[in-house]
Amino acid sequence: MKSYSQFNLNAVAAAPPAIAYENAAATSSNSNSLEHSQLHSHNHNQDMPHFGLGSAPPPQQQQLQVHHQQQQQQQQQQQQQMQLSMMPVAVPGPYRSHIEEKKLTRDAMEKYMRERNDMVIVILHAKVAQKSYGNEKRFFCPPPCIYLFGSGWRRRYEEMLQQGEGEQGAQLCAFIGIGSSDQDMQQLDLNGKQYCAAKTLFISDSDKRKHFMLSVKMFYGNGHDIGVFNSKRIKVISKPSKKKQSLKNADLCIASGTNVALFNRLRSQTVSTRYLHVENGHFHASSTQWGAFTIHLLDDNESESEEFQVRDGYIHYGATVKLVCSVTGMALPRLIIRKVDKQMALLEADDPVSQLHKCAFYMKDTDRMYLCLSQEKIIQFQATPCPKEPNKEMINDGACWTIISTDKAEYQFYEGMGPVASPVTPVPIVNSLNLNGGGDVAMLELSGDNFTPHLQVWFGDVEAETMYRCTETLLCVVPEISQFRGEWLWVSFHQCSAQKYVANRWYSAQVRQPTQVPISLVRNDGIIYATGLTFTYTPEPGPRSHCNQAEDVMRTRHNNNNNITGISNNNNNNTSNSPASSSSLQQGMPHQQQQQSHQTLPSISEVQWSSHGSGLS
Repeated sequence: MKSYSQFNLNAVAAAPPAIAYENAAATSSNSNSLEHSQLHSHNHNQDMPHFGLGSAPPPQQQQLQVHHQQQQQQQQQQQQQMQLSMMPVAVPGPYRSHIEEKKLTRDAMEKYMRERNDMVIVILHAKVAQKSYGNEKRFFCPPPCIYLFGSGWRRRYEEMLQQGEGEQGAQLCAFIGIGSSDQDMQQLDLNGKQYCAAKTLFISDSDKRKHFMLSVKMFYGNGHDIGVFNSKRIKVISKPSKKKQSLKNADLCIASGTNVALFNRLRSQTVSTRYLHVENGHFHASSTQWGAFTIHLLDDNESESEEFQVRDGYIHYGATVKLVCSVTGMALPRLIIRKVDKQMALLEADDPVSQLHKCAFYMKDTDRMYLCLSQEKIIQFQATPCPKEPNKEMINDGACWTIISTDKAEYQFYEGMGPVASPVTPVPIVNSLNLNGGGDVAMLELSGDNFTPHLQVWFGDVEAETMYRCTETLLCVVPEISQFRGEWLWVSFHQCSAQKYVANRWYSAQVRQPTQVPISLVRNDGIIYATGLTFTYTPEPGPRSHCNQAEDVMRTRHNNNNNITGISNNNNNNTSNSPASSSSLQQGMPHQQQQQSHQTLPSISEVQWSSHGSGLS
């Protein structure tokens, strides 16, 4: 059951001011550098010896001329390299293996956990992009958006000013591109704002990629590099499919529980595009910001309520759906999604809803009322029955919406030991946790992306012994509960019947409450990456036996000088006798079956993990 607030149909919210993009400064800088290069070249040419037609210079003068030409070419190449180094790159470079050591202290972690001055970057974008042909430019719609959250941005700005940096040097600079060297990155205006949209991005037919990712390069005005942040993968399509869609093309269909954006474009004019959005507790049609709405599939007999049962499956025309703002949780009333053809809502269409389809939303149990916009207002529009075709209803332009799936990439970090010299990217992402081991030695396996050997796993303010396996897997030893609860002395685990994993610790006399600690990844220069996951220690009534297998793994790890690759390969063909179990994020992510595959590390407990990240709220 899910509970959401209902919406106010006739509410109007003021849209934020339009964003201006400034590229003049960069252009002026490049032109000044070019003029300087030309002037420098001209001065060298004046020093060159001149010879009349038909005459040959002597050998010494020839050598002098060649020497001057070589010097001139070298100076021009150096100037070009300096100009290129000042420009943002479209594709991020490889990870820098050398990172200045600045080990995080426990006091610094405790301060971070108290204050939580994170820096959060969120990239919102559509899952598909329409290709541009020839000289046309089909700008991405809705436009990719960059959001900055967390108090760390303001704090970093104030610290730079206190250290004597000028306002221009302390300002954030950001460029966005499609990850192609053929197209220049576009500047974003983030100064003093938490939001910016890239309204003029497109992908041409000369770009043969079927998928791509957006790249956001960020740095400070003084040249200090923050890093390159990538979006999720975007699929390139030629144009919306007009044929009856099939579930064979599932990547173009829209599943229940996923996020979508809705926009309206009067008479196909780009300047008239408005997006369904929630602001100040009201639904409105914004010309600058768009909202991501979770679309839920409901049973046809589901009644109107703040709590409702949702179904799995793909969205078909004629289905009852619920649209819920992914940020605020505000919901529209029950809607029936209907296909639109030439300003007609088709009452009997039942094919799957596809990307960039035009659709209408009939408000269930009303007299032909449809979700509609009027300027910035969201209103109800009453359709007119078609006199010649009873299975169609006539609607106006404001009730015709284009639907598209959306995605989000979120990155969170904090400079725990102060500013660092290296970029904070790549930001590691943890997707799941898997507990292995037994007795008083347990190991936690972290699965995700962008892992490096420079990372350590922390349980709350306690650093765990960490082993790097590959860019997608880390292993760590679960710290003793005595690190958090001194009165809990012995460790023991058992297989619980619950679906979520819970790590259990032994206690002797009185009943104690479970202890929950956040899981973080820390780079060896003090950068803290919050994972949004937690680990729970739960007391149990008595001690249990030791697990020699897990202890053997630890001894082997020390004997092999932190190299566990051989252990992993030797156990790939072994199968655990413990049953498969499931675990899930609490932010609506689907359950994932996680098989225990290491016989030397049998499943010995259940881990409870949940999201505590800031998200967009």
